[in-house]
Amino acid sequence: MSGQQRIQAILFDWAGTTVDFGSRAPAQVFVEIFRQRGVAITVAEAREPMGRAKRDHIAAVVAMPRVAREWQRVHGQPAAESDVTAMYEDFLPLQKSVLAEGSDVIAGIPATIAWLRQRGIRIGSTTGYTRELMSVVAPLAAAQGYAPDVIVCSDEVSAGRPAPWLNLRAAAELRTDMAANVMVVDDTIVGIQAGQAAGMTTVAVSLTGNAMGLSLAEVCALPANELSERLLAIEQEFLQAGADYVITSVAELPELLRGNPFGLT
Repeated sequence: MSGQQRIQAILFDWAGTTVDFGSRAPAQVFVEIFRQRGVAITVAEAREPMGRAKRDHIAAVVAMPRVAREWQRVHGQPAAESDVTAMYEDFLPLQKSVLAEGSDVIAGIPATIAWLRQRGIRIGSTTGYTRELMSVVAPLAAAQGYAPDVIVCSDEVSAGRPAPWLNLRAAAELRTDMAANVMVVDDTIVGIQAGQAAGMTTVAVSLTGNAMGLSLAEVCALPANELSERLLAIEQEFLQAGADYVITSVAELPELLRGNPFGLT
């Protein structure tokens, strides 16, 4: 990028980016709905499609070769669309029941949002959660000081991430001039891909989200050299996926925006 870029709006993901350090609430529910059908999946498998609309996420896990083989072994036949639908229907109430524990706002978010708003930057958000699920998360986050101007949910667009529609709808609702003036901040590869597909600047979050997948306490317990190695590996993965920038948490966003090509003060 050359010259100074004008940023009108920033679109933040939710779990792992602004709330739920480690993006732990959805991961545990995906593991549970497969367990209920006699199929054990690992947390890593549950996390791999993270960021997608939740039904798409379940379908992606079912299609993983190891999981598909295990499903065939347990059920005697491949998983059908009806199985994916049934798991999705079970997922929604189970996810809703654990969201109260997964809606803690990540440290530094309210201060960062206040800093952005003081500079005239509009605050939007997109999520793989449905509107029903966000009816739990959004009020809890607001009570902790985080309330974006716009929330667009996965069941309100024709296709979720990595398609661009969540971002484009949020940008339109925020009345931005053009996609190039919008920044997307996300903790998943598909979130970065969705930002790219929309023609927006992308910023990946490496520490607080799905890529690291640890609670704050677990992060603090890691030896410093191991934490550094993990962060470097995550950063490289995001950059290889096309992220424009990588930060450890949203709290670092003001520092990024003070530099070129943004030049905010």
